[in-house]
Amino acid sequence: MKAHEIMISQVHKVKESDTVRTVIEKFIRHRISGLPVINERNEIVAYISDGDIMRYIGKHKDLIVDSLYFVVVFKGDEDDFEERTRKLLDLNVMEVAVKKVITAAWDDEVEDIAAILGKKQIKKLPVERNGVLVGVISRGDIIRHSFKSLL
Repeated sequence: MKAHEIMISQVHKVKESDTVRTVIEKFIRHRISGLPVINERNEIVAYISDGDIMRYIGKHKDLIVDSLYFVVVFKGDEDDFEERTRKLLDLNVMEVAVKKVITAAWDDEVEDIAAILGKKQIKKLPVERNGVLVGVISRGDIIRHSFKSLL
């Protein structure tokens, strides 16, 4: 089975010029947790997920190991949670998104995609054909299509 046979072709996405506010609105409206970021030619230039948002708004902790116990030292931004979330909304998506994106090709075998999703511990992959975003494939897509005839 190939990626294009089970991928979702109606992809929610954001442009590289969008703000994180647009991302959060789409996360909430469509009940999704990640979006490909595209340029004007519909090429994938980054990916932003709920994990990227969590890393930004969470407290930044560095652990210092003592011989008897762990001591947690807070470093980085001293803003409170509400202030960090407010600031995040107006950032350009490219300031938060992952720029080294793992993608699947339109004609990749589903078992190869499943291996990547499992090994890299990611939830979904953008699918491209000739360098252009054409779909997205998730763990759930693979499970539904792989097991529906067996149950």
